[in-house]
Amino acid sequence: MQLKVDRVSKQYKNKIAVDRVSFTLQKGVTGLLGANGAGKTTLLRIIANVLKPTSGSVAFENLDSQSEEYRNYLGYLPQDFGYYPEFSGLDFLMYVASLKGIEKTIAKRRINELLKLVNLEDVAKNKIKTYSGGMKQRLGIAQALLNKPKIIVLDEPTAGLDVKERARFRDMIHELGKENIVLLSTHIVSDLEKVADRILIMKEGQIVYDGKDVDGDLEKFYLEMFEGTKE
Repeated sequence: MQLKVDRVSKQYKNKIAVDRVSFTLQKGVTGLLGANGAGKTTLLRIIANVLKPTSGSVAFENLDSQSEEYRNYLGYLPQDFGYYPEFSGLDFLMYVASLKGIEKTIAKRRINELLKLVNLEDVAKNKIKTYSGGMKQRLGIAQALLNKPKIIVLDEPTAGLDVKERARFRDMIHELGKENIVLLSTHIVSDLEKVADRILIMKEGQIVYDGKDVDGDLEKFYLEMFEGTKE
């Protein structure tokens, strides 16, 4: 199982947001770090088939990211995922499941599993507008996992989560990484230090670091690379 990003670039008029980025991901958790404007979100949106690259390609097991079949293997949580505030959490997940073509009986069973996983069982029938920021984020994580994706792309997934929730999330990501490709971006370096098998660092649209061996202190390594600036 592999996801191949091959010489991907994205240009907006005179700005190159992603500049000839290449890497291959296999099962496991890969963390993506970089300062604001480094190109992380643009890269994730290209991998998630939300943006089309100016050049280059993304493929999973020889399936091009622009194909319909590729989407069947993909789970994506953007920084700001769209939801309907008047929907209950349960209704929202059923709605997303229908958009993904998941049969109703299967969807109900899967949603019950996910509500338990993200600790939203007790508020599943409450309207989303009553949810806290952390609860909404957990709902977003659940919708990303609905179709049992093999490629899981998460952009700032721990935003709004408290310390206990972040620890629970790290455990979940660790388990998902055993059988899936997980790529997540976060400004909380310590989360990646505890869960990531591999770290990618972006700067000015390019990957400037790819590895794991940072002498046991990822945050120090990261801060030194960006001369004290952190997202």
